[in-house]
Amino acid sequence: MQRIRIDPIWQDLAVIERLVRESRTVAVVGLSASPTRPSHGVASYLRSAGLTVYPVNPGLESWEGLPAYASLAEVPGEIDIVDVFRQPAFAVEVAAAAVEVGAGALWMQLGVISPEAAEVAAAGGLDVVMDRCLGVEHREVVGWS
Repeated sequence: MQRIRIDPIWQDLAVIERLVRESRTVAVVGLSASPTRPSHGVASYLRSAGLTVYPVNPGLESWEGLPAYASLAEVPGEIDIVDVFRQPAFAVEVAAAAVEVGAGALWMQLGVISPEAAEVAAAGGLDVVMDRCLGVEHREVVGWS
């Protein structure tokens, strides 16, 4: 198995800290209804920490009492962070959609490694974080438990 090298620019601790401290809305792309999936746990944590979570998954009608959206374009509010829980092959598509809706950042979760998606998002003016967990970073920076 070939390991993809991640450019340190996509794991900038200053960017991570700023995003975690300042962001209030997160669109979780690929959010699962299954409580055993990481996307479910991270979204639940973020919601309990006071952030507005927009579930994005065309296979869901709702999640935890919130309406789910089939795409980022359907999300009714401003999006600070697009948190990606999709396979890397889909990350470029998600990055382009994040740019299109004017999101503030593209955050690719652990294992979601796509330098191409990072470049698309950065070229569109978004902050980018790759191969880090938003839930873990939020807990580390903010101290929410």
